[in-house]
Amino acid sequence: MKRKVFWAIIALIIGFVIYQVYIFTLSENDNIKSIYLVPDDAVFIVDTERPIDTWDEISSSEIWTHLQTNQQINKLSEGLNNLDETFKAKKEIIDFIGERNLVISVHVFSTKRYGLLYIADLQKLSKLIFLKRAISKLAEDDYKVTKRVYKEHEIIELYNKETRETLHLSFIKNQFVASYTHLLVEKSIDQYLNPVIGRDINFLEIKKKTDTDGFFNIYLQHKYLKDFLSCFTNSSNLDLLNKEAFFYTGLDISIKEGVIVQATGYTNVDSNSQTYLKVLQKSGVGKRSVAKIAPKNTSLYLSFTFDDFKTFNHNLETLQQENPADFKIYSDQLAMVEDKLNINISEHIYSWIGSEIALIHFNTELSKNKKDIAAIIKADDIEDAKENLQFVLSKIKENTPLKYKQINYRGYPINFFDLKGFFKMLAGNMFSKMEKPYFTIIDDFVVFSTSPNTIKEIINNHLIGYTLESSENFDDFNDLFEKKSSVFAYINTPNSYKDLLSLVDNKTRHQLQKNKPYIACFSQIGMQLVASDELFESNISFAFEDPKNIDISTEKEQKLREKLLQELIPYKDSTNTLNSSTFFNLPPIHPSDLSAKSYKEYYENGTLKLEVDLDDGLKDGIYKSYYQNGNIKVKGHYKNDKQSGTWKAYDEHKGNVIFKKHF
Repeated sequence: MKRKVFWAIIALIIGFVIYQVYIFTLSENDNIKSIYLVPDDAVFIVDTERPIDTWDEISSSEIWTHLQTNQQINKLSEGLNNLDETFKAKKEIIDFIGERNLVISVHVFSTKRYGLLYIADLQKLSKLIFLKRAISKLAEDDYKVTKRVYKEHEIIELYNKETRETLHLSFIKNQFVASYTHLLVEKSIDQYLNPVIGRDINFLEIKKKTDTDGFFNIYLQHKYLKDFLSCFTNSSNLDLLNKEAFFYTGLDISIKEGVIVQATGYTNVDSNSQTYLKVLQKSGVGKRSVAKIAPKNTSLYLSFTFDDFKTFNHNLETLQQENPADFKIYSDQLAMVEDKLNINISEHIYSWIGSEIALIHFNTELSKNKKDIAAIIKADDIEDAKENLQFVLSKIKENTPLKYKQINYRGYPINFFDLKGFFKMLAGNMFSKMEKPYFTIIDDFVVFSTSPNTIKEIINNHLIGYTLESSENFDDFNDLFEKKSSVFAYINTPNSYKDLLSLVDNKTRHQLQKNKPYIACFSQIGMQLVASDELFESNISFAFEDPKNIDISTEKEQKLREKLLQELIPYKDSTNTLNSSTFFNLPPIHPSDLSAKSYKEYYENGTLKLEVDLDDGLKDGIYKSYYQNGNIKVKGHYKNDKQSGTWKAYDEHKGNVIFKKHF
């Protein structure tokens, strides 16, 4: 009897071993891919084949060391460490599972709310019942475990009694699915029955092209990007985002030298979309050069380049023809301008444009914290540009009742270019808000802006050599990108931080203010698209810098710029020495509208500092300046921007005349 029992046990063991061998080697592979379980509304999809090794490398980097000083990130890190320790306590499970492919996807599931879905490929291990039990045991005493069924799939719910959060888990064939948002687990089960992204030829095209040499891959589905960003800002700030322009972007993420995060890959474009990017994709690539005159404190540099403007303009008009109503408006406006002014737009404007049109943004003292935006055009032949622009200006003066407005600033003529719809004709809706701009010419560039003060500031920085091209940080960062591109965007985060605050909602603004050191530490951000066949080669890079070093560098740069400007500016608005020169040697003014009839400046406390009559942006008429107590300081008269007649200076408190001077 004992021998029968013994041989029965041996037979069972042998049978069990044979069964395991069959499962792991001979049985039909009934696995499914992780991507088939990602809900179709994923904004981002992160994919890594070695999550444990990747986490070890990232967590030891200088970037992560700094980010861990953030309370929220530190809490996340502690959570990951605790999870790591929990699994290490179950060492037999970890040894058995090993490294597995992990997919994390991000989804917007309601207004201003998004969640994450985790999918781990367990391969044939999912067939072992003990693994499911082992995962349930990880809950231990701090969790309440419940189960429910959704479309014939069991969902395990782990309720954390301390945080009052519920982690929802499910096994779908070889895949382990988890999320703190139950809707995402249910949507994942729905995808199993009818996968979308995993069968999308546009996604498969990008996935095939994207390298896997870095830490992990990330995929962006563009049509849901606007919904995701709306979680942090008002949708009105996202009008430029066209849901139909791109399909997917695939990026391979790596960290270089411990301080550069670089993501390279590809983006595919919807060939049927009527977008500006479609035009650029068909217009080739060009070399960037606007950094030669962009101020060193530029916060945003957005460059559009192409083989040549003739090709770009032809593609733009072809695109516009796809919408007959809009193209008729464009054609009629072009014909009206040409007929009214007796000019030829192609001959007198388009002919001299080179291979780059760029937007730059920076903040200046002259504009009183207003947003300084300039459009800069690289000319093929600057002498040809000067000749043709002067011809157009003469025709505006000759054929319209508008006065010809021009001021001279440090040897650079600044002209008022009252040609309605010029930039929309030139480059489409991207520049449509830049109506009736001013312009000047600096080296080989024609600089346009709706504010003459923006142009003055660019001139000042150019004269003192304070440009992006002179910045070693920018030069080093720029080396991460191809010299020729279709689209290039550069952001200096410390310079653009205030502007970022103005774009987001109150909740996000509070978080940004609280976490400034963890945002500004990525001091330079760049994005590049390079037309390549039917795709764009993509590069997104971040440069990390210790916030302490950023503050020191910023202070040094400010002192350097002030020193250089002091050498450039021959005047000072000072009353330390009481003499006639002190009062009557007046600093220049900087009106933002050259067609205004008067100009006023105010002290920081809101009291009036000075007022003067204007004619075409020049001082012409009565001039009065005031002390901060409101008493008059200087009074006189200007004629054609020159002091004229008798001028008087007054005592700050008694109001007596203390100086007189005749001009």
